[in-house]
Amino acid sequence: MKSIKDVNFKGKKVLVRVDFNVPLNETKQITDDTRMRESMPTIKKLLDDGAAVILMAHFGRPKKGGFEEEFTLKPVAKHLSEMLQRDVIFTQELLGEKVTTLCSNMHDGDIMLLENIRFYPQETKGDVEFAKHLSLLGDAYVNDAFGTAHREHSSTATIARFFPNDKYFGFLMENEIKNLQKLMNNPQKPFTAIVGGSKVSSKIDILKNLSPIVDNMIIGGGMTYTFLKAMGVNIGTSICEDDKIELAKELMQEMKKQNTKLILPNDHLIADKFDNNANIKTTSDNNIPEGFMGMDIGEKSIELFKNTILNSKTILWNGPMGVFEMPSFAKGTFSIAECIAKATQKGAFSAVGGGDSVAAINQSGYAKEVSYISTGGGAMLEYLEGKTLPGIKAIID
Repeated sequence: MKSIKDVNFKGKKVLVRVDFNVPLNETKQITDDTRMRESMPTIKKLLDDGAAVILMAHFGRPKKGGFEEEFTLKPVAKHLSEMLQRDVIFTQELLGEKVTTLCSNMHDGDIMLLENIRFYPQETKGDVEFAKHLSLLGDAYVNDAFGTAHREHSSTATIARFFPNDKYFGFLMENEIKNLQKLMNNPQKPFTAIVGGSKVSSKIDILKNLSPIVDNMIIGGGMTYTFLKAMGVNIGTSICEDDKIELAKELMQEMKKQNTKLILPNDHLIADKFDNNANIKTTSDNNIPEGFMGMDIGEKSIELFKNTILNSKTILWNGPMGVFEMPSFAKGTFSIAECIAKATQKGAFSAVGGGDSVAAINQSGYAKEVSYISTGGGAMLEYLEGKTLPGIKAIID
């Protein structure tokens, strides 16, 4: 793996692709700087070496092609300066002569953040000329943006070809790859995957790719009801992808062939409407009466899932067990978070990934008690699906 660890970058201008796509509130204050903190080890290593660091990042999804005040990285530059306790060079001009001059005048130990790279339509098209233009700003290239590693964009993949001998993974990227390889290539057994979320259709490839690897497949969340309906179970008015029922049957047959134990909820917390203050009941088994919908797993299901998780050596969690955003239906998801933390304390390797799962583990208070939390939802999903990520391939090739 082409890591920055054993390289000294003193005297070099280093282009670093980071994922600083952080949430802002109405007053443009950053509400969660996790992604920025995760890239600090890479940035500090380069600065300590005596490199001049030029950061490339995106924010949001600009549409117009050109500067848009709503998507400027100015608040990010301010926060970065506070985190590093040093000045960060930033200009709201787009790439051009001024930026080129600023870069060429940088000294060792200086740091600069370029304006939102997605202000250029060429970025998301993976444009070669645009990537070449970017590459002229630096002597080496480091990719530390796992969250965009599944995108074949100019600053995440195309640019690497202009640094055949000077392209590297940052510490964040290196950590993500090592942990994902640990999950997929040599997991300790028993290996349990907990897959949730609302739709089977969004998790088809993950389920197919994980089936031959895992010993236990726990399924929760809205996708549960498509599987239960495929088994002839009454699901009331629960969310269901009727056009995916045959697919659910095929997936269950595939798991049976692979000797993968499929574990579905055996009771549910149900409601008469999609509302935190709805009329709420718990079913006695996995059947849901008419007029009610499944909103979370019940107590029996929590115990069933816990027993499997606590006896596992490797655990992957992707997707909540219910509508955890509503307090009335958060218990199942948070109980799973607690159980994964306990299994980790016992020596299991645990990985959490996917936006909702990361939000849930953070809200549960157990984020620091699991082995690994992925910073890239989409990128992690595509890796687990067995796809080649352009941002990784570009450095390895």
